[in-house]
Amino acid sequence: MFVDAKDKVLGRLASFVAKQALLGKEVYVVNVEKCVISGNKRYLVEFYVQRRQRGRSPRWGPKYPKRPDLIFRRAVRGMLPYKKEKGRKALRKVKVFIGVPDEFKKVNFVELKEFDASKFKIPKYIYLEDLCKELGWKP
Repeated sequence: MFVDAKDKVLGRLASFVAKQALLGKEVYVVNVEKCVISGNKRYLVEFYVQRRQRGRSPRWGPKYPKRPDLIFRRAVRGMLPYKKEKGRKALRKVKVFIGVPDEFKKVNFVELKEFDASKFKIPKYIYLEDLCKELGWKP
């Protein structure tokens, strides 16, 4: 199953991907840097910066990613029973890509209109790419 994450809400898309992976399907997510997180931009940036700094040891963690593909993968992991074998197997079935790799250019993607960010009445959201740049990611 191939999913294009452009203009999709991160949490809703991550829950869909997690469910499909638990069912045993291979899920490929492309354009993950163009998905959105709903909420106030200033609050979201502050939340993610604090989460990366809060009580962490650079050596032992907890370690939070700043790349868009790893943030999305971490969101999917949080929706899986990761400490059990079936959760780890499901996470291995999820492949996340920044942009669209050349081998997926001609693939038909699944249409997921219900996760689209254009449904928001008040457009308060931030693109995952912009959030990652605020965290220090260099594309």
